[in-house]
Formats: sequence, structure tokens, C-alpha cells
Amino acid sequence: MRFVLILVCMVGISACHVMDKPKTTMDVNMHNDTGDKVGTATLSENPDGVHIDLDVKGLSPGFHGIHIHEKASCKQPDFISAGNHFNPKKKEHGLLHPKGAHLGDLKNIEATKDGKVKKELTVKGTTLLNKNTSKESIRGTSLIITSDPDDGMTQVSGDAGKRIVCGEIKETKQKKE
Repeated sequence: MRFVLILVCMVGISACHVMDKPKTTMDVNMHNDTGDKVGTATLSENPDGVHIDLDVKGLSPGFHGIHIHEKASCKQPDFISAGNHFNPKKKEHGLLHPKGAHLGDLKNIEATKDGKVKKELTVKGTTLLNKNTSKESIRGTSLIITSDPDDGMTQVSGDAGKRIVCGEIKETKQKKE
């Protein structure tokens, strides 16, 4: 009987290790509208979505919108090349919208009086896995900060002002820990 119990425990421990995938991370350089690097965002795969450690400077003090956009393209000066908010489930815009939100909608961030933001965010329901196998993958998209806060409701982008900082979430920046 002890042998069977020991065997069951060993199989259980082994199964936990097999299911334990390596943590995937991506480092994203954030640039302003003139191309200067103003910070970084480190993205990591987590069970509830993609975790972002954001560290940027050079913003005006106060609240700013932040979103994932559908294309990994940050052409200055307006970053329009990044497309619309990442929205593979075809939802309405806004964290406050009863029919929303886009997967790319995130909580506003606040810059200090010296223009810095150090913030942790989670993009719930998304992944860094291969874009070919998951429509919720944010690989090949962009992370954009806007001049004004997102109001959480206005269609299609929350009346968040100009796109002022952009970082391309490119597959080439992926690394395994």
C-alpha cells in the first residue's frame, strides 16, 4: 500500500512540473513622437493575462490613456500606423462600457509631477503565445500612451487625445527565462 501511495505522489509531482511552462517575457522599448527612447515595458506571461511592468519618463504630469493597438508599427510622429485598439472579440470600447471592453483597453496611468510613470498593469485575457495559435496573442501589436486619459466609454477610443508614446511588441524581442 505504501508503494502505491509513494507512486501516486511521484506521478502527481511530475505532472505539476510538466504543466509548468517556462515564463515568457518580452522587453519593449517605448519611444516618443520624435523617436527618443523614453522608457521600457517588460511584458510577462501570467495565468490571468499579460503582466506589464511600465517605466517611462517625459510625460506631462497627470493621467494618460494606455492601450494595446493592433499592429507593431510606431511610425512617427502620430503612431497612426499602429491601427486601432486590439479587439479580436469585436467588443465595444471602454472599461466602463456595459458591452465592452476591447482586450486592448487598459486602466489609465498617472505621471508624477516630474513626468515619470512606474506602473504594473495586466492585460486580462491575453497571451504572449504565438499569434498563429491564439487570437488573444498580443505579439505583433503596439503599446501606446495617449496625451489625455481614456474616459472609459466614448467610441471608438475613449476621447484620449493624441498618441504620444509607442512601443512595438515584436516577436524578435522575446526571450525565455
